[in-house]
Amino acid sequence: MLIQDALQAVDDLLLTTTTSSVDLLHATSSHILSAGGKRLRPRLVLHAYQATGGQDLAFVVPLAAAVEIIHTATLVHDDINDHGTLRRGRETVNSRWGGTFALLTGDFMFTKAYEIMVPYTNELNGILARAAIELVEGETLQIQAAKAGQIDPDMYMEIIAKKTGALFVAAVELGAVAAGADDAAREALRAYAYNLGLAFQITDDVLDLIAEPEQIGKNAGIDIAQGRGLGVALGSGNGSATRTPPAVTGDTPPGPFKESLIDGQALDLAIQKGRSKARELAEIAAASLDALPPSPPVNDLRALAELVIQRDH
Repeated sequence: MLIQDALQAVDDLLLTTTTSSVDLLHATSSHILSAGGKRLRPRLVLHAYQATGGQDLAFVVPLAAAVEIIHTATLVHDDINDHGTLRRGRETVNSRWGGTFALLTGDFMFTKAYEIMVPYTNELNGILARAAIELVEGETLQIQAAKAGQIDPDMYMEIIAKKTGALFVAAVELGAVAAGADDAAREALRAYAYNLGLAFQITDDVLDLIAEPEQIGKNAGIDIAQGRGLGVALGSGNGSATRTPPAVTGDTPPGPFKESLIDGQALDLAIQKGRSKARELAEIAAASLDALPPSPPVNDLRALAELVIQRDH
């Protein structure tokens, strides 16, 4: 099985796994899962598996699907908190079906991910469970710190390490453990994925500041409007304080508030610092792979490190 075949198998499994006797749950979950996405986390599972000697990609396709379902479930829940109306180029579950059904959809998807994991070892299940815990911790920290006006650079990095870095690390760990990798290889992949996840999230937050919704397939400017994210953590660091953000509701698109919440000089500084930090972290991630024997799958992992900081959506 080739990587592209494995990714197609992941997509197929995403839709068949989330079937339900309750038609609404299948409709809501398939609505977001069939919208596509970068499938970066499944790629990490597959590439890490091959990079550490794994031969049977079909064996880890369910692991890759479980990671993607967990990730997508968090997006559904995020859109409730953020009152987002656009996700992956489609109307959000929250916007189309309402907050109650969006909450239940996210819960349903979380449980389906763990149903997929049932045949696998306790170690593999523990890896994904710990990452899910960190995701919830990261989201809680973010909301708590934003409400208290405490989003500074250190807090920002702690939040994104939990919200994004943890699942990236889990993805490569799942692949490596499934392949029977030794401790040195696992440590190299953990370092790679941790720094890659931070670079990815910082780049994502830069795009939130500069891109239009049509470009990134989701609402832009939400972080600034909610008093959090890169623009707040770094932009306010040069002495230009952000003003109190207006409440963002389902009827209030956050995008137009970007320019009014933080002055242009501070915003430019945040973007410049963000791009520089993302590049630094991506280079650290790529260098971590030097501990692995050279191979095409390792090259694929290196390519992802460049891709995450060059992307425009």
